[in-house]
Amino acid sequence: MSRPLRFLHVTTFYPPYHFGGDGLYVYRLAHELADRGHTVDVVHCADSYRLLAGGEPTARFSGHPGVTVHTLESRFGWLSPLLSHQTGQPLLKRAALARLLKRPFDVVHFHNVSLFGPGVLSLGGRRSFVRLYTVHEHWLVCPTSVLWKFNERPCEGPTCIRCTIAAGRPPQLWRFTPTLSRAARSVDRFLAPSHFTARMHAERGFDRPMTHLPPFSARRDEEWRVPGPRPHPRPYFLYVGRLEILKGVRALAAIWDRVPGADLVFVGDGSQRTELEALAKRDPRIVVHGPVPPDALGPYYVHAIACVVPSLVYEVAPTVVLEAFARKTPVVARDLGGTSELAGEGGGILYTTDDELVAALAGLAASPETRAALAEVGYAAFERRWTTAVHLAAYLRLIDEVAEQKAGGPRRQAAGEREDR
Repeated sequence: MSRPLRFLHVTTFYPPYHFGGDGLYVYRLAHELADRGHTVDVVHCADSYRLLAGGEPTARFSGHPGVTVHTLESRFGWLSPLLSHQTGQPLLKRAALARLLKRPFDVVHFHNVSLFGPGVLSLGGRRSFVRLYTVHEHWLVCPTSVLWKFNERPCEGPTCIRCTIAAGRPPQLWRFTPTLSRAARSVDRFLAPSHFTARMHAERGFDRPMTHLPPFSARRDEEWRVPGPRPHPRPYFLYVGRLEILKGVRALAAIWDRVPGADLVFVGDGSQRTELEALAKRDPRIVVHGPVPPDALGPYYVHAIACVVPSLVYEVAPTVVLEAFARKTPVVARDLGGTSELAGEGGGILYTTDDELVAALAGLAASPETRAALAEVGYAAFERRWTTAVHLAAYLRLIDEVAEQKAGGPRRQAAGEREDR
C-alpha cells in the first residue's frame, strides 16, 4: 500500500457497546490500521446494545488517537433498532449515516449491521470508495444470526418464521422481498473468515461470491515467555466466551465429574452465569471468574492445560481458538462449523461426543508432554496464518485489487474468491 488510506468501519456493536467477537475484531483492526498511519473512523449504534443488554456496559476499553468513534443514539432509544430490524432500513439513523458517508473515505467496511438493516449497505450512492462486508455471523441467511433452531439445535434447514418467534423476536417480512439482494449488489467484496461460512451461505441461497480472509490475533510471545501470575492455583482447563446454552457451557459443566486431575475455569458473562455459579458452590472443581478484560486474559490461557471450545452452534471463526494458539495453549473443540476449521488447522483435538471429550481432557491432564507438543503445533500454525501482519497484508492487497477494478484496471480474481462456491 503506497499511501495512508481513510477507513470507515460500520458496525452495530463496538466496544464497550458489544457482546463478543465481531465488535472485538473491528476494535483490533481499527487500532492496527491506525498504528500503521491510516485514518480510521468507526460508527456504531449504542441503542442496539442497550436494547439487547438492558443497560450500559461496565467494561472499559482504551481509545486510539488515530481512531474516531461515532456513537449513534436516537432520542427514541430502543425504537430505532427495532424499526431497522423490522424494515431492513436504518430509518432513524439514516441521516447521521448519510452525513458521515459524504466524507472522502477510501474504504467503507461493513461488519455486523444486523440492527442497521441491509439498507445501510447502499448508502452513499455511487461514491467510488471500496465497499467491503465481513461475514462475522450468519445474519445474511438467518434472522437470528446464529442458525440455532428453535433454541435447541443447529439449524438443518430453514423454517425461519416459526424459529424467529421461538427465539422471542418478531419475524422480518423484508426477508421475503428483494431488499437484501438489491443491497448486497452495492458491496464490492464479501469476506468470509472461514471456508465453512462461505459454503454455508452458498448452501442457504446467498448468491454473492465470497473471498476467504482468515481472522487474526495479536502476537503474545511475551506472555508465554514470561507469563503473569497463575489466576487459579490448581491445574485447570479454560473456557473463555459468553456463558450461554448455545455455547455449550451447560453441557461442558455437566461432564466435569468424569474428568480427573483438573478443574474447569469459566471466564465470561451471560445468561448461564448464575446457574454455573450455583453449580460451582456444589462442586469446588468448577470455578466461574466472570468477565475479564481482553488485555488481562493472557495468564488464563498460558497456565491452562488447554482451552475448551464446546459451542453447539455453527461458529464462523471463533477468535478464542487463535488467542489460545497465540499463547501456546492447546485447544479441545467440538467438531462443528468454523471452529473445526481453525482448531483442526492448529492441531487442536476435535470431538463429537461427551465420551471423546472426556478422553481428550483426561489424556491432556495426564500427559504434560502431549500438551507441550500440541502447544508448539498450534503456535506454529498461528505464526503462519493468523498474525496481525499476515492478516493486514492480505487485507490491504485485497483493497488494492478492488480499487483497481473499480478504477477500470485489469480484473484480477482474488485468491480463493470462488473456491467455496
